Amino acid sequence: MKFKVAGQLGYDVKGPSTFILNIHALRTSAQTVLEESFHIEPYFKIEELNPLQGENRYVRIEVPEPCFVNINYTALVDTSYKKMDGKVLDSVPVMQLDPSVLPYLYPSRYCQSDKLHRFANSRFGKINNAFEKVLALTKWIHDNVEYLSGSTNSQTSAYDTATEQAGVCRDFAHLGIALCRTLDIPARYFTGYCHQLKPQDFHACFEAFLGGEWVIFDATHLAPLNGLVKIATGRDAADTAIATIFGNVVCSSISAGCELADEAVFEPVYYDGKKHFGLTYM
Repeated sequence: MKFKVAGQLGYDVKGPSTFILNIHALRTSAQTVLEESFHIEPYFKIEELNPLQGENRYVRIEVPEPCFVNINYTALVDTSYKKMDGKVLDSVPVMQLDPSVLPYLYPSRYCQSDKLHRFANSRFGKINNAFEKVLALTKWIHDNVEYLSGSTNSQTSAYDTATEQAGVCRDFAHLGIALCRTLDIPARYFTGYCHQLKPQDFHACFEAFLGGEWVIFDATHLAPLNGLVKIATGRDAADTAIATIFGNVVCSSISAGCELADEAVFEPVYYDGKKHFGLTYM
């Protein structure tokens, strides 16, 4: 499935500043970037960063003086995914986990899984199949946490969301990740562009490591699971921020879009509880 994605960021830079941006679509075995462009106005030198760990694509920009900065990214991306029977998507014993997966089993800044042990095990611990566990905890989040714009901030954690029971996609993802890790299921944060998301924006959900595969889940139920274009994955939002800024800068605008780029018929895929399959971006 081919998608046209676009991201726009606008900033009022008050003094010398450094930007580290993470808005480029990933290049993976399941996602091919066919075309892309990245423009900044006024022009400043752009440095591509290749992290030692992970596959995220970063750019660093030095802005030496006060000005208004506009950043625009567009890409044509071909994505693929597969459906897997939920029965085979069970837990992988910790002793068999690849070292690259282990960091997604530990508590992290926004996902304090160690604080949710009693709650997670009393609610979901008796469910045998791991895929069914994640479906159940995702449904609980959707049913019990109100999606409420402006209700949280950059300091809000999974524990806060479980307590206050309100948040946005970022908070829904953090809570899902924390509950999975409490149940010994590795989970990671997923940020991307999303087709049919209303209103359009950068979107967050999460992936759980089941049966040796990273399986996608979205507790917000706001967009189809097969309409995602991945930007980044990480332990939580701290690893996957769209923009990390060093300096006196005020964000003036931010927007994102994702549209179907070919004539193929798009059939939205959700987990509806009737057919138990997991969707993974290969």
